[in-house]
Amino acid sequence: MGDSRVGLRACFAACALLATAWPAHAQVSTPATGSSKSIELAVDASEVHRRIVHSRMKIPVSAGALTLQYPKWIPGEHGPSGPVTDLAGLRIEAGGKPLGWHRNPLDMFEFIVDVPAGISSVDVSFDFLSTPPSSQGFTSGASATSNLAVLSWNQLVLYPKGVPSAQVEVRTTLKLPAGWKFGTALPVVASSGSRIEFAPVSLVTLVDSPLNAGIHFRTVELAPGEPGPRHYLHIAAESAAAAELDDATRASLDRLVVESGRLFGARHYPVYHFLLTLSDGIAHFGMEHHLSSDNRVDERTLIDDDLGAWNLSVLSHEMVHSWNGKYRRPLDLVTADFQQPIRSELLWVYEGLTQYLGFVLAARSGINTPEQSRGELAMVADWAAHRQGRTWRPLEDTATAAQLLFGARGDWEGWRRSVDFYDEGRLLWLEADATIREQTRGRKSLDDFVRAFHGGASGTAEVVPYTFDDIVAGLDAVAPYDWRQFLVKRIRLPVEQSALATLNLGGWKLAYTGERSEMQEMGETANEIQDLTASLGLQCGDDGLVKDVIVGSPADRAGVAPGVGIVAVNGFKFSGDRLRDALKAKAPVDLLVENAEFYRTLTVDYTAGERYPQLERDADKADALTAILTPLASQQK
Repeated sequence: MGDSRVGLRACFAACALLATAWPAHAQVSTPATGSSKSIELAVDASEVHRRIVHSRMKIPVSAGALTLQYPKWIPGEHGPSGPVTDLAGLRIEAGGKPLGWHRNPLDMFEFIVDVPAGISSVDVSFDFLSTPPSSQGFTSGASATSNLAVLSWNQLVLYPKGVPSAQVEVRTTLKLPAGWKFGTALPVVASSGSRIEFAPVSLVTLVDSPLNAGIHFRTVELAPGEPGPRHYLHIAAESAAAAELDDATRASLDRLVVESGRLFGARHYPVYHFLLTLSDGIAHFGMEHHLSSDNRVDERTLIDDDLGAWNLSVLSHEMVHSWNGKYRRPLDLVTADFQQPIRSELLWVYEGLTQYLGFVLAARSGINTPEQSRGELAMVADWAAHRQGRTWRPLEDTATAAQLLFGARGDWEGWRRSVDFYDEGRLLWLEADATIREQTRGRKSLDDFVRAFHGGASGTAEVVPYTFDDIVAGLDAVAPYDWRQFLVKRIRLPVEQSALATLNLGGWKLAYTGERSEMQEMGETANEIQDLTASLGLQCGDDGLVKDVIVGSPADRAGVAPGVGIVAVNGFKFSGDRLRDALKAKAPVDLLVENAEFYRTLTVDYTAGERYPQLERDADKADALTAILTPLASQQK
């Protein structure tokens, strides 16, 4: 799912893969001809501020049994997560008369109706009820406020069973609230007032083309002097002030466009749209699409430097997916429609390689400074070193079980594991990059693999599937090595306890200090947490609620568990500062914890003081990391 602030950076995840099924080289959409057999979709979002969107469809049919499907396996969510329970008021009519329908008891996403003789189309209507923000802020599904909204078309459509999604054509119109503007990759035929008419496209393209809109909206062209396709940033914000784009941020996003072109050597889209939605009232995540990306972050991201440094790499991550996930896609993620299950074993490539390249591009473009990038990598390395679940659960299994893990609880996450293919995948591909540089004495790098595997000739949007063997062959073509064994060891075998902290960090090593890095401070502030993983072995909210505990850590040995609330520290009312002050004393820490109205004092036997991860140069190895993070544009002038 999107930029993974999922393993480490904030659990916003939600990146996207559009599951569509064709043979080896396939067009992302079928040609749009405006056929009379098209589904006519009319969406009325004029009440989206109430989180109600009205959907009306005219669907061509034949007499007899008809099954209409609600999209189930949503592109990029890597699971059967279509929000069918948010559909209300479903009516199916023919010739102005209602038709009875019933749900398939074996598939909750199918609606079955008998179409009378002589009927060539049915009228279908329903309301989509978007998730409201909770009293504590946004929820995972919230997508609209009074000032802005993001529309995901899969939530607003039914389609006939038995027809491949790429062959279902949809003619869409949209009504927005008065005064709202919008951004999308969908081609617009006409726009008058609040009504927009889009060109007919396949259902695949429709679902792959979300729309953001709002009253405080602006569009900026990025890198206008860069040859090739044009790139646009569409900003929907809660206020005019939040939509401001300063020169430094604008320059880094311009460089992101340039650096992505230098990295891949080709662009597989005719135009690209970054949809950037700035709100504290909707879900925060990133979702990739072939010609666009759906990026939802904190309201003040563009006007708060710390939030910008923490959040904006979601743009580089999601953009990378246009090549890695949309153009090149694991074969087992290619299906005929949105109802077919996927096999996700290769998400360590789809998401892991994207996590790595998004990190690299964020540094090369200046979204993050070199120091911030090293601080982030130190956090990821420390996260992996404490991931005790790696001793029993292979990385590939976290990818295979992604459809379960995205919705899993967060307690004891380090022991049970979560969607670790994001950040452990990042470390795997960093190691592969450093290994290529070492094997070729600096003549080649992972950039060469990426350019050959994901680049090629620029052109129309295609899907070119790949397998594990293709990855091995592609790496071997760049630098001969036993890549099969390299990958098998890292993805299919558990890690020995003694090897947990053994990481190849490109000429740098994981170390610890008493001072938090700039990036760790940003992350803790953005997520309202106290991250004491490297010392006490726990992470808690600013309110004292323990989020997780590391198995084998001092907190674990003392009996601290996720879900308990820290009420007091050494007899004083809890605060993050008091907890850190207790660490500075280098003496055992007494925690008064509340567990379901039961209070207990636990003594954590830890005396080493504050301890936070950082990277230090390893003088015995070449500094590959600095070379990796250096902009390509400056090298190629």
